[in-house]
Amino acid sequence: MRPRTLLAWLLLLAAVLVSAPSVEAGRMLRMTGEAASALVAGGDSQVLDGLGAIGRQLVPLQIAERREVSRIEGFNRNHLPPFSHVEVAETRTERLDPETLEMRAVVERTEYLVEPFGYLAHVGVKLWETLMIAFWGTLLAVIMSAPLAFLSARNLTPHPAVYGAARAVVSLLRAVPELVSALFLVVAYGFGPIAGVLALALHGAGFLGKFYAEDVEAADPKPQEALAATGANRLKVLRFAILPQVLPQYIGYTLYVLDRNFRMATVVGLVGAGGIGQELKGRFDMYNYHHVGTILVAMFAAVFLIDQVSARLRRAHF
Repeated sequence: MRPRTLLAWLLLLAAVLVSAPSVEAGRMLRMTGEAASALVAGGDSQVLDGLGAIGRQLVPLQIAERREVSRIEGFNRNHLPPFSHVEVAETRTERLDPETLEMRAVVERTEYLVEPFGYLAHVGVKLWETLMIAFWGTLLAVIMSAPLAFLSARNLTPHPAVYGAARAVVSLLRAVPELVSALFLVVAYGFGPIAGVLALALHGAGFLGKFYAEDVEAADPKPQEALAATGANRLKVLRFAILPQVLPQYIGYTLYVLDRNFRMATVVGLVGAGGIGQELKGRFDMYNYHHVGTILVAMFAAVFLIDQVSARLRRAHF
């Protein structure tokens, strides 16, 4: 082993040992080991007890929705949603009779609108909104990152000062997490998908701007030199000598950002930026764990489908 390689490994080992107490690595390993041992040989484990308690509350999944008719604005019993019906629930209570001053039983009837697939449909609408937030966030990220990438590529930028400024902007956008920017954008734009779209777009522009620029700089210079020798300007060199080389990588980066933005759209929804994340937080805060279970299963299915579509698109272009 070379001395430099050995030194690098020693430095890495030292960094691990020094940083381990900060993240409670020892406690993490101990509790994880207890959980693995309990799975194999039985016994108590705080980790398994916690996960089991949560898991038992998530099932059965909430599929139907039941709402009190009197609380539904503009309710029309002649035009009910598909597959739904109205049911009447009777409740017996004891009330004081003002004339006899005696307690007597009173039957109260309450009407409920029951939709067998109501909550599942509601989750589907929220998932669609989340997907649209991710799509628009990715679209705006591509639009914003393209000029930043070309200005921050050494072989295309018109001046070193422009290069430095573009690189600084790209670094700034990438340094601010989506959740942090979403907090400020919710204050500026209010609750809803606008804040989520812009938060994802800003961070995505920083990510794509960096990788787009690096691929432009790494492109084969020979076609660029040949085209420049004919008198072509920077735009023509970019169009005919660079883009054909980097386009497959650009497609891969963009699909990755779209996939990531869908997951992050859920996270920014936790702070009120729209989508399924906002629904998830509301249900979790109200301890509606059956609803939370439905949301988690729907999110897994959506991410799985997006992964499959992304994989097919990558195979089609590579």
